[in-house]
Amino acid sequence: MRPFTEVLLLALLSSALSPLTGLNPARAEAPADPPPDFAACLGTLKTLAQERGVPAPVAETALSGIAPDPAVVPATQSQAEFVKPVWQYIEASVTPERIATGQAKLAEWSEVLGRIEAAYGVDRHILVAFWGVESNYGAALEGSGIRPVVPALATLACGDPARPGLWRDELVAALKILADGDADAERMRGSWAGAMGHTQFMPTAFLRHAVDFDGDGRRDIWHSVPDALASTANFLKQSGWRANEGWGLEVLLPETFDYRLADETTERPFAEWQRLGLKPANGRFPERAERRAALLLPTGAKGPAFLLEPNFRVILRYNTALAYALTVAHLSDHLRGAPGFTRDWPREDRMLTTEERTDLQTRLAALGHPAGGADGKIGPKTRAAIRAFQEAKGLVPDGYADAALLDRVRAADKPAAP
Repeated sequence: MRPFTEVLLLALLSSALSPLTGLNPARAEAPADPPPDFAACLGTLKTLAQERGVPAPVAETALSGIAPDPAVVPATQSQAEFVKPVWQYIEASVTPERIATGQAKLAEWSEVLGRIEAAYGVDRHILVAFWGVESNYGAALEGSGIRPVVPALATLACGDPARPGLWRDELVAALKILADGDADAERMRGSWAGAMGHTQFMPTAFLRHAVDFDGDGRRDIWHSVPDALASTANFLKQSGWRANEGWGLEVLLPETFDYRLADETTERPFAEWQRLGLKPANGRFPERAERRAALLLPTGAKGPAFLLEPNFRVILRYNTALAYALTVAHLSDHLRGAPGFTRDWPREDRMLTTEERTDLQTRLAALGHPAGGADGKIGPKTRAAIRAFQEAKGLVPDGYADAALLDRVRAADKPAAP
């Protein structure tokens, strides 16, 4: 998924949009005339855009006569990075074909990537991994799911009751891009959510971070690979990317490990993790032992474990879904020739549906373990609540939410018989 504004992303952990390659709703035929409610909403949007500095002719031309896109509002409920098991999401993007194509792109764009690394301090393998995950190196930009950005965002601003303010902000930003001349209405095409170009920038992120790296006078993330990759590097740098550091690595845990330490938020020096018995699954720990990392177990004690460095948090600012961030990290490792994960995922486990995750969060809170809200998204607060429940019940406190865990929570939450 492409970046939102930095603060907004952190506030909307449960609301990240799915990458273009993960969701591709078919374009439905729009009615000839917009319905009255939509037409009235468009009038409000024109006024809002002008109040925020969009020239009146630009707003009038872009928003007049458009009809709602019936495919986009339903798409908000089908976010692949939240509804698929993490291993399915990763394996859909980290394929032999995508690895091979990515390595070819590294060679093809080597000179440009070298200049981008020098300018922004962001590793080329990470940049090409974002490119591969977001648009399959540009191949997805011609797919059937590509649509004009302004009608899609207008539809969401008028039709998504959960986040109308978000969509209004993105729509106004798109109109400002038109006013600035970086794109015209025909060029400005993207995903159902308005995500644009090779690395799928939202309009607000484009205004903040897009750069003209090829020097042609236009920030063109749709047709210029140098502009798209440099814009992504600029976003990552401004979000806190640390040059000459990685995202993290897979580790092996000792049999006697205290799983309460795997809270994914507490950073410790690599030297301390070594003293606790952790070992790299492949290779070795960074030579600078004072570098710090937090421990994450995406699928609990039965699956892979990762030490995450601060750069992983930067990847999460591009898209807050854990599965997405692991996919970018994993693909970047393969692109530099590193092996895959050592431990397999617990593929026999049944993952929870969105409704079941919401039920789990509600029941954990009722049992005295607040999960940070009942939004159906398993994040750090929910995993902390799960660990608290597991510890209270004498279970391994690994924070893993699966069907077996939900059964235990439901049993504990049953009212006592009279």
